[in-house]
Amino acid sequence: MSFHLDARLGQDTLPVGRLELCDIRLLNDARWPWLVLVPQRSDCSEIFDLSNDEQLQLARETALISKMLQKNSSADKINTGALGNIVRQLHVHVIARFEGDANWPGPVWGFGTAERYSEAAARLLISQLQSEIKPHVF
Repeated sequence: MSFHLDARLGQDTLPVGRLELCDIRLLNDARWPWLVLVPQRSDCSEIFDLSNDEQLQLARETALISKMLQKNSSADKINTGALGNIVRQLHVHVIARFEGDANWPGPVWGFGTAERYSEAAARLLISQLQSEIKPHVF
């Protein structure tokens, strides 16, 4: 069975690149630097749906992207989570948080209205992110 990105993830994110297991996508909300890792596996909604090796690869890729986002943003905290209450397709959020950001220290989910990146700002950020992860992208 071939992999298909959930329509909502496709609508709410912008493509950045691809690692061994996951697509890397930028959430189109300029309030926070927020990346989403989507394992390229069909019919997975939970981390335990992945094989043991894929679970380890997801952990490695999540750590890689978290470190890259920390370096790129100088965030006070990097939040990660795989909730899937609305979009059931397995995906992991990696979010840079800053003291004093739009909802610090509260959660980002369901807070306010997304502020979409301008086309130029999105291109610039995606280009910066791609240069950081280029050695790891397939």
